[in-house]
Amino acid sequence: MMSSDRKPRRERDAESARQAILDAGEKVFAEHGFDGARIDAIAAESGYNKSLIFHYFDDKLGLYAEVVKRADREMTALQVRVLAPLLEDETIASNAHSFKAVLEIIVIIIFDYLVEHPRFMRMLLWEQAEGWQTYAKIISQFDVEDAQQFEAFFRKARSAGLLRSDFVPLIQLSMILQICLSYLTFIPLYQMIRLPDEDLLSSAALPRAREYIIAFIVHGMMIDLPETKS
Repeated sequence: MMSSDRKPRRERDAESARQAILDAGEKVFAEHGFDGARIDAIAAESGYNKSLIFHYFDDKLGLYAEVVKRADREMTALQVRVLAPLLEDETIASNAHSFKAVLEIIVIIIFDYLVEHPRFMRMLLWEQAEGWQTYAKIISQFDVEDAQQFEAFFRKARSAGLLRSDFVPLIQLSMILQICLSYLTFIPLYQMIRLPDEDLLSSAALPRAREYIIAFIVHGMMIDLPETKS
């Protein structure tokens, strides 16, 4: 009979193996895209055999889906932890300065997550280059509740006259990700053509770029804010 302390250890070992495979999958998918990634390479990178990968994830698409869902859960958890208390306040979507603060937080969360997860950035670039064909196969597995909450929030802000456009709220939100992704992935090019002596990935340069992107997005999406009297 299995001892009571052996099962938790087995579960920990299984979770450790699963996370190692996810990490290896993320690395290989980032380097080669979905089509170019090979299960043999993922197995070698993770240190586990192919049969265990198939046991946990069924096939390559199943592994890919779990890698993407892990990133989605992490980013959503960050947004929920920071924004949930704010979104519960129904007055925020009708107050220009409060809505601006929420918009700034959204940009910060997305920008910082991408900076800290360069492999996920590369996976997004592969998806873009391939017309989101792989993502289309797994999109039904994602929870849309949080997206619907943000969409409703943006619609309220639009009804309150805070947004310049009635363009689809979810696309407006997605474009924040696109702008952050575009800047960060173009940094090597910026370095080559204009700023060879400045490290655009330094601890000083990244916050400065983030502040510029915040201002760019806020002024592009929102109406001009009333001036506050000193």
